[in-house]
Amino acid sequence: MVLNKDTAKKTAELLLQINAIKLNPENPFSWASGWKSPIYCDNRILLSYPVIRNYIREEMAKQVELLYGKPDIIAGVATGAIGIGALVADVLGLPFIYVRPEPKSHGRRNQIEGKLEANRSVVVIEDLISTGKSSLNSVDALKAEGAKVKGMLAIFTYGFQVADQNFGTKGITLHTLSDYEYLMEQALETRYINEEQMNTLLEWRQNPAEWKQ
Repeated sequence: MVLNKDTAKKTAELLLQINAIKLNPENPFSWASGWKSPIYCDNRILLSYPVIRNYIREEMAKQVELLYGKPDIIAGVATGAIGIGALVADVLGLPFIYVRPEPKSHGRRNQIEGKLEANRSVVVIEDLISTGKSSLNSVDALKAEGAKVKGMLAIFTYGFQVADQNFGTKGITLHTLSDYEYLMEQALETRYINEEQMNTLLEWRQNPAEWKQ
């Protein structure tokens, strides 16, 4: 769910501007899942652009407080949200931790890096939501250590129905700075794509697992 329409539009504009989001309906990308996709998103790129990363961190920090109040800790999902999560925690003056997909196979075998005491309130920061499974895996890990997860805030979501279902099943509130609809609107408005390409992109979003060019 998007909280602020102006922020959503601006975020989409910035991500397109630095090619953090690439749209290529004619020559689809291959995801690790095996899906063919006319869109690819890598929000880690924004860390290389100081003005843009500062905008994102400030907006995320504002929305954390507006949506969830000030938590005890900010948690980033490894690896994509470690950088932006740490920046958000810094703005808010809060401790930061991050959550691996699974425990390390050596050393202390941590899945959560940083200090987390039981019963601490946590807001989880994510860079991108697709199906939501990896993000919710981090929530499960935090809860297993006694954290009280207040919700999650991500930069961008594809808005898949399966993600909505997964977050609903877990009872976790998800908000994002921007989403697929605002991205399509901005891409069309700036002539990054044409009407035919937009129709392809919307068709893909309806059933990405079965989509074929």
